Amino acid sequence: MAKIYYEQDAPIDVLLGKKVAVIGYGSQGHAHSQNLRDSGIEVAVAELGGTENFKLAQEHGFTPGPIAKAIDGAALIIVTLPDEVQSKVYDSEIGQNLKAGQTLGFCHGFNIHFGYIKPPAQVNVVMIAPKGPGHLVRSEFEKGGGVPCLVAVQQDASGTARQIALAWANGIGGARAGIIETTYKEETETDLFGEQVVLCGGLTALIKAGFETLVEAGYQPEIAYFECMHEVKLIVDLMYQGGMSYMRYSISNTAEYGDLTRGTRIITDQTRAEMKKILGEITSGAFAKEWVNEYKAGMKNFNDLYQKDYRCQLEQVGRKLRKMMKWIKAKEV
Repeated sequence: MAKIYYEQDAPIDVLLGKKVAVIGYGSQGHAHSQNLRDSGIEVAVAELGGTENFKLAQEHGFTPGPIAKAIDGAALIIVTLPDEVQSKVYDSEIGQNLKAGQTLGFCHGFNIHFGYIKPPAQVNVVMIAPKGPGHLVRSEFEKGGGVPCLVAVQQDASGTARQIALAWANGIGGARAGIIETTYKEETETDLFGEQVVLCGGLTALIKAGFETLVEAGYQPEIAYFECMHEVKLIVDLMYQGGMSYMRYSISNTAEYGDLTRGTRIITDQTRAEMKKILGEITSGAFAKEWVNEYKAGMKNFNDLYQKDYRCQLEQVGRKLRKMMKWIKAKEV
């Protein structure tokens, strides 16, 4: 069983009276910065001038500046930049400014695990990965709660790396809910697998295939949209609250019987074999290399695939139908 830490296990004193630098004021960056400040910790924000995130940091009462200034004298440096830009920024602005004894922290293990960032031996390398988006990390903290976090220590140069990481998690509210111990390898590989096979890649492919099957069979696209896209949230919300058992308890007997007898005809042995193949691409570093090369090459394939789906019939029908449902507060891009 996983080891779980709570507030009594994660004293924040380790960071009180010390400076924490947050590199990037995006989704996770804004939440970590504000929560740590509200926990009584001095926070320095690094963000590019003129950007929307720079302006947002100012609106939130910070004085964002260059990375070198934020890092100078910081006990903990939290990198919240997108995976694809971290190594470039590290090489050009972070690595050369690190001092022995500092702690380098990440919210996802991609660049450390796959070796795109190689910190010096004299610094601690830790990770706190909240299991929720930044806006949730912030809103739950403001309510007096917190989002569960993962903690990992990759490099303990000072002998206090875990205590520093736990104090960081406590400062953003994670210790109120629970901090689960993991490793950089486990967090990175399971995160990528979940995104590709279930949460994003698998789910969107399943929705599109279901929609297209109904439309090709002559059913109206609007009806197919409701059955294969819109109602996904209803089912996911039930599972979110109480797992598969609560979902099955809540739906009709007809739906439950269809679930129990037909699901395995969709997720077949061939599907499971492909899942294992994808996991192999992740653990070998092949996917990481592919993604880094795609970014360096200008993301043409990425953009082409995105635009293809953006223009597909499912999305076009959805944009029309969501205008009918004011309560969902549609967010079109």
